[in-house]
Amino acid sequence: MNEFVGQKRRLRGRGTVDYTRPLSFVFDGKRYTGFAGDTLASALLSNGVTLVGRSFKYHRPRGILTSGSDEPNALVGLREDARHEANTRATMVELYDGLVAESQNRWPSLAVDIGSINSLFAPIFVAGFYYKTFKWPASFWERVYEPIIRRAAGLGRAPTAPDPDSYRQKNVFCDVLVVGGGIAGISAALAAAGAGAGVVIADEHSILGGELLADNEDVDGIPASEWLRKSVAALNASVNITVLSRTTVFGAYDQHTYGAVERVCDHLREPGKNRPRQRLWKIVARQTVLAAGALEQPLVFGGNDRPGVMLAGAVRMYLNHFGVLAGSKPAVVTANDSGWKLVRDLIDAGAPPVAIVDLRDQVGNEWHTLAEQCGIPLFVGGRVARTHGGRRVTGMTIVDSRGTRRMPCDLIAMAGGWNPCVALATHLGGKPKWNEALGVFVEPDLLPPGMIVAGAARARFDADSARVDGHCAGVTAADIVAGREVRKSDIDDLAPEPLAARNAALGTSTLARVENRNALLSNAYGSEKAFVDFQHDVTSEDVALAHREGFRSVEHLKRYTTLGMATDQGKLSNINGLALMAACKNQAVGEAGTTLSRPPYTPVAFGPLAGLERGSHYKPTRYSPGHRWAESAGATFMLAGAWQRPKWFARPDESDWLVTVNREVNAVRNGVGVCDVSTLGKIDIQGTDAALLLDRVYVNMFSTLPVGKARYGLMLREDGIALDDGTTARIEDSHYVMSTTTANAARVMQHLEYCRQIIWPELDVQLTSITDQWAQYAVAGPKSRVLLEALFQSAFDLSDESLPYMGCAEFKWRGLTIRLFRLSFSGERAYELAVPARYGDAVLQALFEVGKAYDVTPYGIEAMSVMRIEKGHVAASELNGNTTATDLGLGRMVSRKKDFIGSVLSKRAGLTDPARAAIVGLRPVKPDRKFRSGSHLLPIGSAPTMENDLGYVTSTAYSPQLGHQIGLALLSGGLSRVGERLRTFDAVRGSEIEVQVCSPVFIDPDGARLHV
Repeated sequence: MNEFVGQKRRLRGRGTVDYTRPLSFVFDGKRYTGFAGDTLASALLSNGVTLVGRSFKYHRPRGILTSGSDEPNALVGLREDARHEANTRATMVELYDGLVAESQNRWPSLAVDIGSINSLFAPIFVAGFYYKTFKWPASFWERVYEPIIRRAAGLGRAPTAPDPDSYRQKNVFCDVLVVGGGIAGISAALAAAGAGAGVVIADEHSILGGELLADNEDVDGIPASEWLRKSVAALNASVNITVLSRTTVFGAYDQHTYGAVERVCDHLREPGKNRPRQRLWKIVARQTVLAAGALEQPLVFGGNDRPGVMLAGAVRMYLNHFGVLAGSKPAVVTANDSGWKLVRDLIDAGAPPVAIVDLRDQVGNEWHTLAEQCGIPLFVGGRVARTHGGRRVTGMTIVDSRGTRRMPCDLIAMAGGWNPCVALATHLGGKPKWNEALGVFVEPDLLPPGMIVAGAARARFDADSARVDGHCAGVTAADIVAGREVRKSDIDDLAPEPLAARNAALGTSTLARVENRNALLSNAYGSEKAFVDFQHDVTSEDVALAHREGFRSVEHLKRYTTLGMATDQGKLSNINGLALMAACKNQAVGEAGTTLSRPPYTPVAFGPLAGLERGSHYKPTRYSPGHRWAESAGATFMLAGAWQRPKWFARPDESDWLVTVNREVNAVRNGVGVCDVSTLGKIDIQGTDAALLLDRVYVNMFSTLPVGKARYGLMLREDGIALDDGTTARIEDSHYVMSTTTANAARVMQHLEYCRQIIWPELDVQLTSITDQWAQYAVAGPKSRVLLEALFQSAFDLSDESLPYMGCAEFKWRGLTIRLFRLSFSGERAYELAVPARYGDAVLQALFEVGKAYDVTPYGIEAMSVMRIEKGHVAASELNGNTTATDLGLGRMVSRKKDFIGSVLSKRAGLTDPARAAIVGLRPVKPDRKFRSGSHLLPIGSAPTMENDLGYVTSTAYSPQLGHQIGLALLSGGLSRVGERLRTFDAVRGSEIEVQVCSPVFIDPDGARLHV
């Protein structure tokens, strides 16, 4: 079989693809061939396929525009079934045998797309049309407008099956990170490594080289290909350099941190066994060299979006690197000298341009001579008015001083100048600066710490100047890392010709880039639209409309027109859009301003961000040390946060859960029960300033807490709202142990660390989460002390004098460290016994073995919840993120002698209003009636409206002690309403009953049971 069959655009012997390894692939159900080393885009072009997709809004036919990650048009669906991936840039997809791809955003086919009818409604679908339409009639929104919009949204289809591939994450620390593997990046990496620095160089392509892969000129006196071969070999041979190909550095973050994604196996049909598909790198670099190169910019003219209209640099890359001629009758439209490099390459490939349009008023003699020698029509100072064709460009109309001329062609190569790729330099807030002489944005004055910009990213577009600039940047970065004196750069002495002049020949004027701006803005070229943002179908007319309607700020322009909001993030559209707006405002582009780039630089899949934290690993189920014992005891479990906790311990003769819970409650109230509370958050706090930190985060005082005592405390957020409650015990003078609620354990730890590290870094205090290190059991009931005395015997004195209420102690028992806290959540005499987690199960078994003589009963969180409601103790239902200390009945705890987080804002009028909802108790007027949590509280006889709403029920339970339902509620006016009768209204479950407001403490209001 002839491997070139169908590849009518392939030039034999040209490029660097492996002609000995033909590959087969499928696009839209049709089979094609390519070669190892191809991208999907180059393989499609070699087979003469130019129509690859449809635009988002108008469904216009679109072809391949670029050769890199800035591609806005050639977005395809890749792979099949569960591995299907939408919106993949064909220019970045490495060809492999058996690859299957499909076009997107079309129906029923790419060639015949019903959605293209949207072009007929272009006068309606202008910028901001979604803000102005779909408003009438109002009843149509949910039934007509919204379903249509949702079906039209997006470009590709998402897979519905779970992703079968795995993803990994890795951290790396280095002296110097080099972003970009072009001539400047390679030079920087070699220079930094040669100076002794440890270097990581990352490039998004499979092989290094950048634009050198398309260049056939000399670098440092030798052919570019030879220089590249030797330099890459030196990179791979260096022990100081780690080369990360297929790796995109997508974001710059605080503290010299960069995020990168490596496409480990995307170039394979399936990842190998135990190999990740992609890997997320967290790179921390002491110095960074940004050598990301520059992106060629398109020109704006009528019909500039037709398949066959491409960037000149991309045409050159496909020609010289992939051996593919993108068209048989090419035309070149240029605003700088780089377009003429393509002209020379096309002539060398035997496909001279049918026309050259140079937008500049003057062109160098060498280019005039070249055009004359080859007989190529040259239009100096000309403009492209519009293109012609349907699903492929067939010609263009040229306007110059001599008039108008139509020129047939099947490829238009645009060379609109190069814009430095400085997105990463702006991720921490720096704004790029406009260079009017070059017509480009250059790096901001405020760079991320430790960043040096080099090469084309610093507007050093010439190959040799980029090479020397990269070398100097690498040496400088290594010198800074080593603490050496930074050496003087010799970049300005590179050549006798001024550097600015050399770069200006490759840059372009703002006027040239958008061609005749006045003509574009006034639509002087008829009905043919001139596109600024190719993917979102933003035209020059949209920019003019935004100006007329007052959306003139660059941020307003972006959001009103969606300019730069496509997957390429404005890499190809922003400059042209800003230049057109500047023209409308009669300003220079620099005066009009620019928007900022934000991470990620290119789209990042969720897979590498999640890594292994997916499925059951996303939120692993946690088991307490006593879980196995609870299973053997017949526990029924529930998920509490991330923990499996026993709900209750049903006996064989108990078929109703309420019977079980009532038994457990009565056992604790009248005898002794044990509950596993290991899941409570536990934080070890040590340091000479530990007491000071606690005073600042709690509303009440902890510096006065004696050693050997515990105290209940409440934390507020900065806005004065309750964050969490719990007890903190003072083990030693500068050693505290804090307990938090199970649900808020991580949040409280994060809050404390923020206070310690950010707000008060001068404090001598250290925090350690010890939740997993200690098992903890509540032993509650009148017989709790007797049970513990039988367990510990003479190891510790449990008398009230030795361990009073709210006391704590640490002692040894059977060689184990025991921490004992006399705390009660149930309202009875109770203790919390803490032991090292590895011994938690054994101690629990010993506790129940000894407890047989006292009829000890295990109880779960349902019984615990009943008892806490009976005692009016608040929990997560009341700590709901909206309540204050006063709302919770804890206002008297708040210290007036000190400042603490939330103290100032807690005094706002809205938070001290007596009419605020505060905690109360509820009991049914008729004891046999039940009410539910979430029910609203209304005056009796009032209509169920928001105006009459007085609050809602937060928690309910059946009290076996009282023999009826009880509940806690947040009620407007709080305890001032005690004795009033209200009705609960539950619209969801269709119930309402009459209740009486009472104290939230239903049992033992004086606390006598704590000492029984």
